[in-house]
Amino acid sequence: MSSTDHTAPGDDRPGDSSGQSSGQSSGEPSGTVERAFRAALYDTADAALDTGASLLAADRAADAELARRGADFVATAWRRGWQPADLVRLVRRELDDVHVGLVSQLILTQARDDRARGRRWAAQLAELSAETPPAPVTDRFSHATTVLELYRLLLRLPALEPLEEREPHRQSSPGSHSRMLTRIRALLAKAEATGYPQEAEALTAKAQELMARHSVDEALLDAQATAPDAPGACRIGVEPPYEQAKAVLLNAVADANHCRAVWNEPFGFSTVVGFEADLESVELLYTSLLVQAQSAMARAEAAQRAGGRKRTKTFRQSFLAAYAHRIGTRLGEVTAAAETQVNDELLPVLASREVAVTAATDRMFPATVSTRLRGVTDEAGWTEGAEAADRARMRSRPRLP
Repeated sequence: MSSTDHTAPGDDRPGDSSGQSSGQSSGEPSGTVERAFRAALYDTADAALDTGASLLAADRAADAELARRGADFVATAWRRGWQPADLVRLVRRELDDVHVGLVSQLILTQARDDRARGRRWAAQLAELSAETPPAPVTDRFSHATTVLELYRLLLRLPALEPLEEREPHRQSSPGSHSRMLTRIRALLAKAEATGYPQEAEALTAKAQELMARHSVDEALLDAQATAPDAPGACRIGVEPPYEQAKAVLLNAVADANHCRAVWNEPFGFSTVVGFEADLESVELLYTSLLVQAQSAMARAEAAQRAGGRKRTKTFRQSFLAAYAHRIGTRLGEVTAAAETQVNDELLPVLASREVAVTAATDRMFPATVSTRLRGVTDEAGWTEGAEAADRARMRSRPRLP
């Protein structure tokens, strides 16, 4: 499993507003905001935060300027390579629910004047719009404190690798792509919902079969196109707890679907590089396998408690680590078997796509380090996790054209 670190840029501070308002009088709204920012944003002490919040709470005329600065912070985050889901994920990890609601509102407000940025970006905005509740009513000092705490975090965002969403240049036939994804989602949803391991295995295997066929179809069409597609990238959240094991699972799913995953532990996501159809497969399959793993772990813990054994954090960590390891092994076997079934004419096409994905990953992440799993010490957890992975395994794909 590969991971990478990021460093913060030296300049580009949206809180300064390019110096446009620093010379205005303190009686104007922008002057109040500037004084509050100087007091609170660049000093992490609680007393400094209280001073800034008091200034803002006392000046209602500064509210619009304060909100405008928030939109500026969001726009700066986009220039630094962040996306809506990344920003919300970070705020959720570092601050509280009220801050999550505030940053969600800022993102949606800024999006009204923003340019179109691709299908995934639009989907993230739509999800935010559906999930963001109305802002709670609080006193002005508490609200100003929340705003400044959020802006402190946004001010210090480091630069991330910019992602370019690759829309396919061509489509196999009208609606075929969406119909395929609908079928795959339906199969995986049934696999997650069933309480019978064998049924879940069969449903997941069928979904993987469709993913494999779809990937091959896309490769063939791309090889015949006058303007072949290039690999793109997306970020997938890898949330605590047990994020190391989850990152290993995502890495295994990415490898099996001709993609590469690089884990960013501090910010809770992996960047997956690959062709668009394969990226979609990784997103769907990883999410489904994670749901199945968590359900299987809950059943294993219940059985252990019934037997008089108390389950611990080390059991869960070992369970998910074994699940990820075993899934990786079995997916590798399935991938190897599938490659032996591909016609010779298709092998150079698939090989060239593998090379393109590897090259794109190396360009985005020229320096990565390997990470070893920690805390895998519970033998029962490991055994139960490996058995759960076997129940979720993918059977060999049928012969491909």
